[in-house]
Amino acid sequence: MRVATWNVNSIRSRVARVTDWLVREDVDVLAMQEIKCTEAQFPFDAFHDAGYEVALHGLNQWNGVAFASRLPLEEVQVGFASAPGFGKADATGALPQEARALGVTVDGIRLWSLYVPNGRALGDPHYDYKLEWLANLAAEVQGWLKQSDAPLALMGDFNIAPLDIDVWDPNVFIGSTHVSEPEREAFRAFEAAGLVDVVRSRGVDGYTYWDYKQLRFPRNEGMRIDFILGSRGFDELVTSASIHRNERKGDAPSDHVPVLVELQREAAEDDDDRPMIF
Repeated sequence: MRVATWNVNSIRSRVARVTDWLVREDVDVLAMQEIKCTEAQFPFDAFHDAGYEVALHGLNQWNGVAFASRLPLEEVQVGFASAPGFGKADATGALPQEARALGVTVDGIRLWSLYVPNGRALGDPHYDYKLEWLANLAAEVQGWLKQSDAPLALMGDFNIAPLDIDVWDPNVFIGSTHVSEPEREAFRAFEAAGLVDVVRSRGVDGYTYWDYKQLRFPRNEGMRIDFILGSRGFDELVTSASIHRNERKGDAPSDHVPVLVELQREAAEDDDDRPMIF
């Protein structure tokens, strides 16, 4: 099974690129972030024509997460129970929820498409929201791992560069979000909970994001902020991993590129294709 994540930065603007890549790379399941549309606006037909069903969580022209899959999408869950809200409170004092998390089960593997809050600036209320969102998700992960031994993966745009090598020049980011110690500590909490970066652990180098401004991509002034973090059971299934840098090239690309892993499931005991032993 080939599983990928991609911050598409508006699916309506890039549907042809995304579906072309899915077919060309023989991807079974894609987690998408920043789809920037509601369900009524999503280009379902293009995905259906390519052989994919879609589950999504989109509320407006901002944020939004989705899955496209050639395999059945089961146990679809919008958001996680302890996700904090952000914005103006309603009459009851509740803060509005943003479309940032979607969980599905595919062939017994639990997958999450995540678009972590940006944080905006150190000291901004959105930064505090980001840290709370991450802390609550990490606590949820601990519970999920205790409740089930099914393979689990968190996939998406984490808006954190956990290591200095994940930005082209650490000096440029001093005093900025994405590299602050509280954000990096929040990222490490997922590793402490039992998840592993299944791409980096296989020696895959490279950035996953380049700003559109100041010729960042031609200069390779990028960041590594898109990840697939897997449980031990998920990690054991991964046979290869890759970052598809070339998808940042060409006409109207997203500012992020896909990250892909290939999984090898064990053959079922009743698999008729197994060699017979006499």
